[in-house]
This record gives sequence, structure tokens and C-alpha cells, in this order.
Amino acid sequence: MSNPYWSDIVRELDPYVPGEQPKIANLVKLNTNENPYGPSPDVLAAIATESGDNLRLYPDPNALELKQAIADYYSVDVDQVFLGNGSDEVLAHIFQGLLKHDSPILFPDITYSFYPVYCGLYQVSYDRVPLAEDFSIDVEDYCRENGGIIFPNPNAPTGVLMSLDRIEWLLEKNSDSVVVVDEAYIDFGGESAVTLVKRFPNLLVTQTLSKSRSLAGLRIGLAIGDVALIEALERVKNSFNSYPLSRFAIVGGVAAFADEQYFQTTCRRVMDSREQLVGQLDELGFHTLPSAANFILTRHPEKVAADLMSQLRARGIIVRYFSQPRIDQYLRITVGTPEQNAQLISALSELVSS
Repeated sequence: MSNPYWSDIVRELDPYVPGEQPKIANLVKLNTNENPYGPSPDVLAAIATESGDNLRLYPDPNALELKQAIADYYSVDVDQVFLGNGSDEVLAHIFQGLLKHDSPILFPDITYSFYPVYCGLYQVSYDRVPLAEDFSIDVEDYCRENGGIIFPNPNAPTGVLMSLDRIEWLLEKNSDSVVVVDEAYIDFGGESAVTLVKRFPNLLVTQTLSKSRSLAGLRIGLAIGDVALIEALERVKNSFNSYPLSRFAIVGGVAAFADEQYFQTTCRRVMDSREQLVGQLDELGFHTLPSAANFILTRHPEKVAADLMSQLRARGIIVRYFSQPRIDQYLRITVGTPEQNAQLISALSELVSS
């Protein structure tokens, strides 16, 4: 569809397609990497307390209370923290304000599919760098002229993790470029690159509270980096939307960082379920990539992935399928509760044996 009132940019956009959110009763929803466990009870209490007459007032445009909580948690200065309406908004500001537009930016050929969408929106040139045969990121492939580098760690949709020493090597070899490490899933088995921020002024780490802290519905994203990088993002943000976080998001985020025990407990439950799920899939003949995320990427050598997805859906179980070269025989499956995982394994056992 097109329209004579559209701008040329809009006409040429190829928008991101999010995982579906179907309204089906008793659905086993394993397609959008949401946490199977709810947020901390302290978060719910904080939101309830905030619900009152002060909702007529704008929230703090700087969300200073939440920035301070994050700064304290990661042992950085408060002016090294940036906040946005979900990490997607944070990433959008990064593409516009920090990644250079005079040389192609670099990201993996199999990665978060929003990256090329941002490039189309902001007219940024880019090169897709092929993953290695084992689906890992080969940092040596990024040692060439670029306008910036961005990749998820662990990568999505593969779940494969890059070690901190490899990230450090990449930062040293690209000292003239901003390197963005997108850590949406880091809490499920990886070590955050935030520890490198003080040594590398070209490093920007992004995270979200949607996954490990069970707050996808509140839309809280963050970035941590050198003060100069954060100032650039603040300039873009205040030219776009001065109030990206609601009062609920601010107090909920603060409460989420305060309840460390709940956070650690739920992350461990997801990781334990992931390892159990991988083991059960192995018994069914599936080949699964090593994952440090709350999802896995897996395939069965004798089954067509698209068919499995459709057959699972007919049984009330939805997973994610990407019709993309190299991974078009894989399914990305979010780690659910033990009960959800059991239903998945039961269905796959029937499908594989049929």
C-alpha cells in the first residue's frame, strides 16, 4: 500500500514485525521471550502506591530516582545512565545520534531484526557481517572502516554469548567507533560489559527491564556509557520526547532493582528450566545452539521447522519462526514455566514420532 501523502522515507520503509500477541485462551505462549514469572511483589506495591491524584502531574523528565538506582546497582555515576521507553527507543536514539552516517555501521547477518529497520528510518548505511559457522560472532571480521558497531550479547535469535575478553579486543581495535553491546538477555547467563565502560569511552551498553525483571509491560530501557555518549542521547531524547517514562515505570523500575533476591531467584529458575528443556530436546533428536538467554534456537534434522511451528500452533503452543537463510530450519522457543515446557515437549514428542 502507498499513498500520495507519504514521504519518500515512509514509502521505502520495511517496518519491524514484532512477535504476535494473540488473544487465545489457555495459550502456551513461547514466542516473544517474555519472562514466565511475574514481577517482584515490591514492584506491584510501588505501582499501586503511585496510583493516585498525582497522575495528573507529569513524571520527572530525567527519571532521576531510577537513574540513581541503576547507577548504584552498576557502580557508575548517575550521568552515565540514560533511560528510554523500552530499549527499542534507546536504540533508536543511538542509531540517530551516535552511529555515524558517513560509513556503514556493522552488525551480524543473523541478529535483532530491528537494526536494519532503524537504518532505513534514519537513512544509515550498513553492512551485515556473517556469523561464523557455529553462529558465533568473529570479532576479527569487524576490524575495518565503519560508522559504528552494534550487536546483542547474547545474540538474538541465536542465544550465543560472546566473552568479555572478545568484547574488550573489539573495543581496542575500533577505538574511533562507538561499539554498542545490546544486553537484553545478559542476566540469563552472561557477564555484563558495563564493567568495561570506565576504560572504554567508545563503549555503550544497553539493557531492558522487559526480560529478566519481568517488566515488558512497563517499557523501560537503559544505556550505560561515557558521559559524552549519554549527553548525546539526552540531546536526542529532549528533541523527541522529554517524558519517555511514566510515573509507574519510574517507581516500578526502582523497586525492581531494589529486590535483588527476587531477581536472582527468577533468573535462576529460568536458567535451570532452559538446561532441562535443552536436555529433553536432545533426547528427541533436536540440535540446539548453546544459549545464555531466556530462549533457545533449535532444529530437528528430519523435520521442517515451519511445519513444526504450524503443528504446535494447532495444539495451542506458539513459538517463533524466521524464514531467513541459515536459520530457516530452526525454531526460537522462549523458556517457559516447567508446566509450559512439559506441554511443549509432550507435543514435540508426538510430532517427531509421527
